[in-house]
Amino acid sequence: MDLKKRTKVFALEIIKMVDLLPSSKISYVITNQILRSATSVGANYRAVTRAKSDKDFINKLKICEEESDETIYWLELIEEAGLLKNELTKKLLKEADELTAIFVASINTKRAKMNQK
Repeated sequence: MDLKKRTKVFALEIIKMVDLLPSSKISYVITNQILRSATSVGANYRAVTRAKSDKDFINKLKICEEESDETIYWLELIEEAGLLKNELTKKLLKEADELTAIFVASINTKRAKMNQK
């Protein structure tokens, strides 16, 4: 699966997970935050594919890295607060971690190539 599709699927899975959270003030706050960060990963990755330069590529990819890492934070809070603890959250944590690692590796690769020029 290409990264554009993978980040979209990730956002859709987060949207589904949010519906499983209990209705409470805490869930409301976390829901807003995780929806923003998780959907931002895919939206910003689309921007990466249209980068105008190597520096633009890296800057846009850094946003993806930050948003996927933020999503990890919200998923950890969901689990540790006992709001939802199941295979879905574990799967989403794993995916967010993998996406973050991919973004970091891509940034490092691009920087290395830029330094060779």
